[in-house]
Amino acid sequence: MAKELEGELVDGYRRRSAITDAILADFRAAYEKRITKEDIFYYVYGVLHSPEYRTRFASDLKKMLPRLPFTREAADFWRFSQAGRDLAHWHLNYETVEPWPLQEHHNELLSDPAKDFLVQKMTFGRPTAEQKGRGEKFDKTKIHYNARITLTGIPLEAYDYVVNGKPAIEWILERYQITVDKDSGIRNDPNDWAREHNQPRYILDLLKRIVRVSLETMKIVNALPPLNERR
Repeated sequence: MAKELEGELVDGYRRRSAITDAILADFRAAYEKRITKEDIFYYVYGVLHSPEYRTRFASDLKKMLPRLPFTREAADFWRFSQAGRDLAHWHLNYETVEPWPLQEHHNELLSDPAKDFLVQKMTFGRPTAEQKGRGEKFDKTKIHYNARITLTGIPLEAYDYVVNGKPAIEWILERYQITVDKDSGIRNDPNDWAREHNQPRYILDLLKRIVRVSLETMKIVNALPPLNERR
């Protein structure tokens, strides 16, 4: 973070930089004097999304965070830093970004938002004959939100955004379903939050928003430059 933000109170928390002055001095010596700790933070975030970085350090990433390389050119430093800023925008604001315009198909007339948008367990569509021929078990361009609503037009490239080994879209399908713990009998109903906050479309629009976040993320990641590491 920029020096002027150090120690600032944000939502009751005092901001502290995890980037040391020594690291800042190293980056300034390597590139430009105008670099701030915030620039370095976003550079790191950008590099961590680099497919080249993840492939090269795949085995190390399973155990620890490997060292971060210095790019050869200052221009590449700024490209990674800007990419990190852009990625952070989408990842931090996933609940408020404009939903991706998926098509909503209503099997029956929707008249009661309090009930029409309730979710029990979202599922992918059944595969077409062509998809079955390719060995696909589901039609991932289609999601049955509930018995009343089906979403279609999901771009398959949205599934390229993977978080902890699973596409972000699939995390939403897994987490936002009604479950009952076998041992305690406690019922987890993701609709409760939507009811309490009078936002009946929250889960539906969240799914659309995650599609947008996934697509925007992959657009940025696919445009990242080579690491061109300094030797």
